[in-house]
Amino acid sequence: MSLIVLLGRILFSALFLYSAVGHLTQTNMMAGYAQSRGVPQARLAVLGTGVMLVAGGLSVLLGIWADLGALILFAFLASTAVLMHGFWRDSGEARMTEQVQFFKDTALAGAALMIAGLVSYVGPALGYTITGPLF
Repeated sequence: MSLIVLLGRILFSALFLYSAVGHLTQTNMMAGYAQSRGVPQARLAVLGTGVMLVAGGLSVLLGIWADLGALILFAFLASTAVLMHGFWRDSGEARMTEQVQFFKDTALAGAALMIAGLVSYVGPALGYTITGPLF
């Protein structure tokens, strides 16, 4: 079972680590999009969320306080769903696209909460982790 959870952690973390690269290497482009969606201090927000993605993604991947890492990713996903993918502000095709992205982010946020709970509940018995849970 530990190997299955490790594979899940790898697959889950890959998305966030890949996204972190975009946040940290294409900051100005991403900040322009964030600003168009009404995010205040867009450039700072993109850099901050890039750091969240690296920290949370590596934490879950490596099993270093993976419960904390999953909660960091939850915070990123919940805020991104509302601030970036508020489909209720759009109409037509844009509304449909943002609605899909909103529910993708909320589903991933739920998965992040499940990972946090699993890591905290199972603790070191989870296997293939560097540390046990923080909480």
